[in-house]
Amino acid sequence: MLADILGVRWPLVQAPMAGVQGVELALAVSGAGALGSLPCAMLSGPSLGEALLQIQARGLPVNLNFFCHVPAPADPLREAAWRSTLAPYFRELGLAAEASVPAVVRAPFTDTIADLIAPFKPPVISFHFGLPSDALLARVRSWGTRILSSATTVDEALWLQRRGVDAIIAQGLEAGGHRGMFLTQDTTTQLGTLALLPQVVRSVDLPVIAAGGIADAGGVAAAMALGASGVQIGTAYLLCPETATSAVHRDALQSDAARHTALTRVFSGRPARGIVNRIMRELASREAVVPAFPLASTALAPLRQAAESRGLGDFSPLWAGQNASGCKAIAAAELTRELVRGLAF
Repeated sequence: MLADILGVRWPLVQAPMAGVQGVELALAVSGAGALGSLPCAMLSGPSLGEALLQIQARGLPVNLNFFCHVPAPADPLREAAWRSTLAPYFRELGLAAEASVPAVVRAPFTDTIADLIAPFKPPVISFHFGLPSDALLARVRSWGTRILSSATTVDEALWLQRRGVDAIIAQGLEAGGHRGMFLTQDTTTQLGTLALLPQVVRSVDLPVIAAGGIADAGGVAAAMALGASGVQIGTAYLLCPETATSAVHRDALQSDAARHTALTRVFSGRPARGIVNRIMRELASREAVVPAFPLASTALAPLRQAAESRGLGDFSPLWAGQNASGCKAIAAAELTRELVRGLAF
């Protein structure tokens, strides 16, 4: 059973949500018997080390999530074109053209990170955008760690199975945040959860975790009926007090705007789903000039900061899945207990 593989009571994984959560949410979910997740790709070494000590002190299983992208080389011409595209917004907000804020690092999993986490022997690690090298995978396995990764197509699921993961997260098109796609960047290959899940289940001999559009106990039950061994849920947790979801993001999630989400490359350079806002609408036809992941976010950061200080989410990545109806401003443990009512054994 998946719960046994993950070392938890319930086969429910809280989706790692970089930028809107830290260790508090992960521990709350794990404390309720599911598997909390800590997004690690945007954490500095000291911050990750501190989080690992907090997890260790609680003695709860937590999934550590890492990116596996190949960092894009600097492209001065493309970055200049991107800044030129954004220049009217800088002028509108009274910002100098060269305005900047400290860059947020989105680092892939490396030997240096492995050195840091090795003493903690984490029970579960999940990867986004594929998997690290075979050598790094072997090192993670040597700790007794279970390995998960996201697949957005059947081909990706088969590729992950050949690399020896312990379970596959079938990420449907409805899911919020970054698509985990790694064999292609063609978004026309992406399927909804109800189409993707049964195809992946039939194609692999591993437990499959359904993700995307699951927001309540009924959705959990539906995913299990389609062959899922468990579910991964993120958007529903965004209003919980244990998250760091911004005020403008919270407002958007509780408004009619949350019913309209779309994939965009504007915020990071990779396809990701969020609530449609001004910059997504106005620059939808200009995505060709967006720098490669993760460089796009650097130039946007001053706009986001300035707009949010005025209570506007015009330039913020309001990550959310297509079904925000399950978002509740209640404790994460309480929400977890509501969600697991949909699990059948």
